[in-house]
Amino acid sequence: MPTKTLSYYNQNAQSFSDSTLNVDMSALYAEFLPLIPKHGHILDAGCGSARDAMYFKQQGFTVSAFDASENLAKLASDYLQHPVEVKTFQQLDCSNQYDGIWCCASLLHVPKNELPQVFVNLQNALKPNGVLYVSFKYGTQERVHNGREFTDLNEAGLTALITQHTEFKIIKQWQTVDQRPGRESEVWLNALIKAVPVL
Repeated sequence: MPTKTLSYYNQNAQSFSDSTLNVDMSALYAEFLPLIPKHGHILDAGCGSARDAMYFKQQGFTVSAFDASENLAKLASDYLQHPVEVKTFQQLDCSNQYDGIWCCASLLHVPKNELPQVFVNLQNALKPNGVLYVSFKYGTQERVHNGREFTDLNEAGLTALITQHTEFKIIKQWQTVDQRPGRESEVWLNALIKAVPVL
């Protein structure tokens, strides 16, 4: 994660966590969780407050989580009552481990030129037929906003990344509006992506 963005999250960890903890994500859970085996292992990658990891845990899934921000990871560990690792997507280095990986509003801080390798890391970490959920702010540019760096993607941009660099298959892409009060004008790109077994 860019240093500027990491500093933002470390300095604003508590307020960021508080502002996201109670956002209703049920519509997104309803898309993702039916694709994960019962009691399957889900990685909440870039977990922030651990809001989603907590929900998955309550539904009986095995949950792992990490965040690049040391301060956010500490808050998330306390909330989840489970260790949350401090690491980046670039440091994700495992294979065939997860039934599902949840990247909710987290990959959008990865510089665009690093996304191909990050998607390969995610592909390696998933079991065959594992499912990846990702969300990006809708657009085509790299930009700085409120002290954080963003990579925006639309359907064509995400499709190009996936088809050119991975064995992934996109199951579904759709747009949603931000669920936080006062942010309804912000559009998100959501996608469900499957790890296709290599024959």
